[in-house]
Amino acid sequence: MNLQFFIEKLQDSDEFKEFIEKHSDAFLASCFFVIDVAKPNNEEEKKYHLDYFIPSEKRMVAFELEKGIKQSDVELYGREEVPSKLKAISELEFDEIKSMIWERMQKESVNKELQKIIMSLQNVNGRDVFVCTVFISGLGIVRCWIDDENKEITEFEKKSFFDFMRKV
Repeated sequence: MNLQFFIEKLQDSDEFKEFIEKHSDAFLASCFFVIDVAKPNNEEEKKYHLDYFIPSEKRMVAFELEKGIKQSDVELYGREEVPSKLKAISELEFDEIKSMIWERMQKESVNKELQKIIMSLQNVNGRDVFVCTVFISGLGIVRCWIDDENKEITEFEKKSFFDFMRKV
């Protein structure tokens, strides 16, 4: 699966067609995905959300695609800046992203198992970037950025839950 699959699924739905007819200025501003690597058949843990910003109303709407199409408002928490529009031309398969992260973990000698990947596709400085938080065995977390256009990891950092505990 990839982003295009979910965009097409959404755009073909009556809910989206009605939404875009009412909000012609809306644009895709972010995407959110949760992939359960440890339990790939666990449908309850998978999340697929496409977020559209409506400039005329200064609000964000999320379309949840796990079980049909469900529309809900997204709380912006007082943010006033307008999010950047996604190019949304990604052809990266989610399995390809998982493999890229796994290969980088091996290169960095992070010898743990992937558990769950939380990905957010955002436009950062004019480029679509998958911002990933990866839960790994041994209470570890890997954070990385994947440049969608170049299909490469541009930032990579491993932490443990204990690193976060020390700061508290």
